[in-house]
Amino acid sequence: MQYLNEEERELATRYLFLSMALVVIRQDIQTIEQGSFKLKEPYVELLRKMDQKGKAERRYVKEAMNKKQLHVILLNKSDSFTSYLFTVRGYEEKRNYFNPAIKKNVENIFYELMRKVMQRYDGYTKSG
Repeated sequence: MQYLNEEERELATRYLFLSMALVVIRQDIQTIEQGSFKLKEPYVELLRKMDQKGKAERRYVKEAMNKKQLHVILLNKSDSFTSYLFTVRGYEEKRNYFNPAIKKNVENIFYELMRKVMQRYDGYTKSG
């Protein structure tokens, strides 16, 4: 049974996938720092700025979730699916996500964060 309204579902899923994207960003920073890249700093700088933007958004989403008493809990994970429990107003709603769909959502958020950071550099690329 569905107890979450559309806004609550969007908040919970955004928080969930944004948190996953932040984990990927941090892992990528470590990989680049430990790797044999010739120019590490531009990549690391981009990822750190993406991490900052993502953390700021997640903080905002988490505050909105707290006001609604909305929580997301990992239930289990298999090769194909991952299950989460969303709780709100004393109700529970179990949601199953196909792992490739999770990856696609995380990738989309990654691109969103990248675009937000890169907007700052658009003036440099067009005039130079």
